[in-house]
Amino acid sequence: MSNNPNDGQRHGSDATASPEPNATTNDAALARIGDALRGLRYGSVLAIVQDGVIVQIERTEKTRLGKSDR
Repeated sequence: MSNNPNDGQRHGSDATASPEPNATTNDAALARIGDALRGLRYGSVLAIVQDGVIVQIERTEKTRLGKSDR
């Protein structure tokens, strides 16, 4: 028997916490992130997460101007 008072207890959450997001939702979100990255030369992709679930994906694309374009 362990002397640790926290054995068998969940850490950092209460008993009414929702279960982990399902793999299908995560796979779909990762596919959308891959789509956002595809073809991006300069910029960023930002994933917004709430309660362990990706709820929003933002893509910012930058256009670099060459000397002839300035």
